[in-house]
Amino acid sequence: MSEPERGHRATSLVVAILACAALVVTLRACGDDDPTPTSSGGAVAVDLHRLRASTTDTAFKAAPLDPHPDRPTSGLVVHPRRMTAVHDAPAGTPFAKVGPRQFGDTWLPVIAERRGWVRVLLPSRPNGSTGWLARAGLQRAHSRFQISVHLGSRTLTLSEDGVATQTWSVAVGAGATPTPTGRTFLLGQLVDQQQSFSPLILPLGAHSPTLDTYGGGAGTVAIHGWTDPSVFGRAVSHGCIRVPDDALSALSRVPVGSPVLIDDA
Repeated sequence: MSEPERGHRATSLVVAILACAALVVTLRACGDDDPTPTSSGGAVAVDLHRLRASTTDTAFKAAPLDPHPDRPTSGLVVHPRRMTAVHDAPAGTPFAKVGPRQFGDTWLPVIAERRGWVRVLLPSRPNGSTGWLARAGLQRAHSRFQISVHLGSRTLTLSEDGVATQTWSVAVGAGATPTPTGRTFLLGQLVDQQQSFSPLILPLGAHSPTLDTYGGGAGTVAIHGWTDPSVFGRAVSHGCIRVPDDALSALSRVPVGSPVLIDDA
């Protein structure tokens, strides 16, 4: 990626998990709201105080769903420099806001562009939620990486510049608690050296389709390590993707905002 800040590693972390290591995160979006109504793209004044932040804890019925959840993205990602309104269409109705920091800096993958606007994937429920951001005030970058998770073969592939570089056998969600399919993105990195099952957790912008919460927090799906290698190649988790140590090491170098495609292949 053309240098989005990599300062997304947290030095401390409070995460509640189930025994299956499904991730629980209560996310607080940071960044100041403008004290007065603001203009979004010069089109419509928006009172940000009236909008809820799009985070892994929130859900928006008004969010338009991803029209092409099986397609890779172009790799374009954007970072809101300040709290920014999220619209249901270019210059449309605002239904949420997104801030500059969630798990470290917020980077969102772009799935479409219109004059002065970009459509991005959001970390909120339902899975596949999208929204339009005014291009003004956004920092742009490009990720060379894509993570592909194949639930049928229970494998994860890391690609760079469109070329698959490494593939690993992984554990995915069990039948009653499946890993959700579709395109999502790497939302952040959480580091906790005291965590026994995985010192590094990579939360995604996706959620369990069957469990509303894990331990009282949001049912955020994540990629993380696992201490027992016998689980790899099996469908045994509560929706998270368990990977070997060398996979976790390689994935730790993938920038936040990079696309993650999950399919049934």
